[in-house]
Amino acid sequence: MTHSTESREPPAAELLLGPALRFVSETEATVWVETTAPCTVRVLDTSARTFEVAGHHFALVILRGLEPGTTIPYQVHLDDRSVWPPQDSSLPPSVIRTMSGNGTFRMLFGSCRAAAPHEPPYTLTADEAGEGLGVDALRVHGLRMLDQSAELWPDVLVFLGDQVYADDMSPAAQRRVERRAGERGDVPTKVVADFEEYTWLYQESWNAEIERWVMSVVPSVMIFDDHDVIDDWNTSRAWVDEIRAEPWWHDHIIGAMMSYWIYQHLGNLSPAEIAADGMLARLTESDDAEAVLREWAFESEQQTPIPGGYPFSFHRRFGEIHLVMVDTRNGRVLEPGNRKMIGDDEWDWVVDRCFEPATHLLIATSLPVFAPGGVHAIQQWDEAVCDGRWGRVGAWVGERVRRAIDTEHWPAFDDSFRKFEQLLVGRSTGARDVAPPATITVLGGDIHFSYGVAVEPRGDQEFVSRVHQVVSSPIRNILGAHERRAMRFAQSGVGRRVAEFLQRRVGRPPSELRWDLDVDPIFDNTMAMIEFDGDHAALTMERARLSDVGVEYLETFKQMEL
Repeated sequence: MTHSTESREPPAAELLLGPALRFVSETEATVWVETTAPCTVRVLDTSARTFEVAGHHFALVILRGLEPGTTIPYQVHLDDRSVWPPQDSSLPPSVIRTMSGNGTFRMLFGSCRAAAPHEPPYTLTADEAGEGLGVDALRVHGLRMLDQSAELWPDVLVFLGDQVYADDMSPAAQRRVERRAGERGDVPTKVVADFEEYTWLYQESWNAEIERWVMSVVPSVMIFDDHDVIDDWNTSRAWVDEIRAEPWWHDHIIGAMMSYWIYQHLGNLSPAEIAADGMLARLTESDDAEAVLREWAFESEQQTPIPGGYPFSFHRRFGEIHLVMVDTRNGRVLEPGNRKMIGDDEWDWVVDRCFEPATHLLIATSLPVFAPGGVHAIQQWDEAVCDGRWGRVGAWVGERVRRAIDTEHWPAFDDSFRKFEQLLVGRSTGARDVAPPATITVLGGDIHFSYGVAVEPRGDQEFVSRVHQVVSSPIRNILGAHERRAMRFAQSGVGRRVAEFLQRRVGRPPSELRWDLDVDPIFDNTMAMIEFDGDHAALTMERARLSDVGVEYLETFKQMEL
């Protein structure tokens, strides 16, 4: 008997996730993909070889020399075999719309998007079904785009945190995890164990047909919040000390950082920034990219939350529109009495970017800066109590309150909150001899309700810029009735008076600025659009609804000039 010595051909690489159009300028673009096997990925006339991390294969194709102001259809080829668009697709072709530097520009943003099927009971509210998350606002925007001309599409998507839920997995992810029970050790049931399980979250969240197509035609930027890692991530020094003592934490946080860099952060960078960063080159040239990325993730986690870690804040320019994205999770300083939302060096970088000339400045942060009603004052009170203003017992109680009701937004970092106020005052009044922009808009998420405020100085001082904060949250993760009642009480007149009384009792002074609601809080799945045209900026906020016959649609609940 003879045996064939011929080796079998490995299966052809398939497109597992993507294409995701990430960076787009007048002449450059980047397209991200995940594949099932090593291969060469080609988009237009540019190719890139995949790099491998823990058995997973990724590529970022960097396109240069594009024509400004044009719409360019594209396909994805793996080893010269066309894999995108799918042969049976009825969706419009994927295109790259390069910037022209003038005309109307539309920015669509939101935060907190839980993954689940687009069918009952998941499309019902949390009150109607235990597993209800509501209608996915991103999906419904995509459905509307199918009926629109490309000129009306968003020009960029801004995701402000909780793109995945690593501590509250979907039923589908949970079933996959249960099949790995013997490999997970002491990891809590609904918490992701490692890099492998993180890849499942992204595949589920970004692989649905409509959302996948949307991400192939609209460039995106994104920043993590706590649930991309775990609830209350880096909320306090005590929390960090406790979580690092857990035997499962090391693999969890390493997997979180590795996957975040690959799936989210890499695409935030311009081609020039990618070259300066050097990480992509190291991964594509290394025989063991997993080891390179794992070492980087370990170093980043060990240096967090103290200054010196990898900076995740970044900025993007869209002509005269300047977006500065601020990392509010990974670069915190958490020493009691000296807490900062972001370390001094990175904050100086943020301020310098904000003072670059622009007609419209957007400062994006996953966490709200200006909280409505008593939410601001209670966070100011809690930080002072945790720092020992009411003694050791009071500090212990304050820490429990901090974790129970998530007092971890900008007001809970008083030093950073005051510096943010000073930034807005300086930028909107012409400090540093830089002309104030027409508008300054703070973008926020996290809080699971949407609202807007007009920000103004107290006293006789006046802003030249029109200053607002707009919070859009969640995209899909609607709160239940009990949580809504608690938040409404905190925003009520009674809740505000109680919180401000406590704030005064611990000696926290009033803020330099005042803010008044111009968009009342709404507890639905939402996304917000800002349309820029010259000096004008117009806000439209829409919620995703389900009709009586099960049809998903968008309902406008606020339109206003910023």
